[in-house]
Amino acid sequence: MMMRYKEEKEAKKEAFRKYLDSSGVLDALTKVLVALYEQNDKPSSALEFVQQKLGAPSVSEYEKLQAEMSDLQLKYNELLAAHQENCKELEELKNSQKTASTEENNDAEAPKDEP
Repeated sequence: MMMRYKEEKEAKKEAFRKYLDSSGVLDALTKVLVALYEQNDKPSSALEFVQQKLGAPSVSEYEKLQAEMSDLQLKYNELLAAHQENCKELEELKNSQKTASTEENNDAEAPKDEP
């Protein structure tokens, strides 16, 4: 029973390793780790080095993107509110035209008092 569990566990590990290899993850990580190893002056944050080499934004870039996203969210909210207000006004205009049109039709169809 214990032997079968170990075999299944090893099979899962091997399948995962093959998945990482076939998707290019092992190669990418190896290249980044070799680049880190070859650095004469080791960076203060190995994790940031790895993240940057894999294409993640730096902390300052991330903060800049966060600020930009916040500004864009505010603009979006303003535009959405203006759009909703315009839609409300449009509906009110449509309703007032329908009402005016109905009143005109009623006036035209009403029998005229003949003296």
